[in-house]
Amino acid sequence: MAEERNVIVLGSGPAGFTAALYAARANLKPLVLKGLDAGGQLMLTTEVENYPGFPDAIMGPELMEAMEKQAARFDAELLHQGATRVDLSTRPFGVWAGDEEWRAGSLIIATGASANWLDVPGEDKLRGRGVSSCATCDGFFFRDREPVVVRGGDSAMEEAIFLTKFASKVTIVHRRDDFRASKIMKDRALANPKIAVIWDTVVEEILGDGAVTAVRLHNVKTGGVADFPTDGVFVAIGHTPNTGLFQGQIELESGYIIVEEPTTRTSVEGVFAAGDVVDRIYRQAVTAAGMGCKAAIDAERFLEARGHRPGNP
Repeated sequence: MAEERNVIVLGSGPAGFTAALYAARANLKPLVLKGLDAGGQLMLTTEVENYPGFPDAIMGPELMEAMEKQAARFDAELLHQGATRVDLSTRPFGVWAGDEEWRAGSLIIATGASANWLDVPGEDKLRGRGVSSCATCDGFFFRDREPVVVRGGDSAMEEAIFLTKFASKVTIVHRRDDFRASKIMKDRALANPKIAVIWDTVVEEILGDGAVTAVRLHNVKTGGVADFPTDGVFVAIGHTPNTGLFQGQIELESGYIIVEEPTTRTSVEGVFAAGDVVDRIYRQAVTAAGMGCKAAIDAERFLEARGHRPGNP
């Protein structure tokens, strides 16, 4: 017989760890399946300067380690495993990690979203050292510098425009001779005196030893290759929410889980969702943590309404 838990949390970024903390302090004894890439996208971030309470900044992995320790202090059980299958058709819900199986009175999904990358040489090595997928997170580090933004959709226009608040110049590199972005975003970017565009061009490699120094550009029309000096590369090709496990079982929109705002309730009663798996707009650690808090409170109230007594499944 599979072991039944009050709350199972899937994921371990700011949303997952905060949900675990609040559920544990409510004596719900949550089980957290952290996933194989525990800690979420902050594990790829160097200095975090915009998380409240850290005036001198904190390293991304250090912040996630502190969140995990805080949840564990209140007896959240954290396993370095990722769910491989879920069954949301009946409650208690079925959750599997390989051959292990649990049942959940409530489920909090905080599996996050993965940034889409270029998959070119140098990108992995320099991620967090000049390569970023989030101008809101990292734009401040590019004050008076000249970063590059790659691609030409709305995300790229938003990133480029935001970066002009700090950078002295922003260069958009786009593989076509026109942007795919909406007209209003395209016009806004092209009208900005700090933004330049290199058309018909792709990034073949990101160069630098310890920090980004240049990108190797390939013109798709002429075939020409040249190195373009830059202080940073913002890859603006969107994110993919990690919702493959829930396809066909829960209501999604463009892969993101739909919740009943302002709550974290999903289309399945007893299942709650928080963080980047829901949020396609803000994608910040602090907003994810806030949603994790809401999800735990929603789960606690859901269980209470069904006669649950803290400490017992």
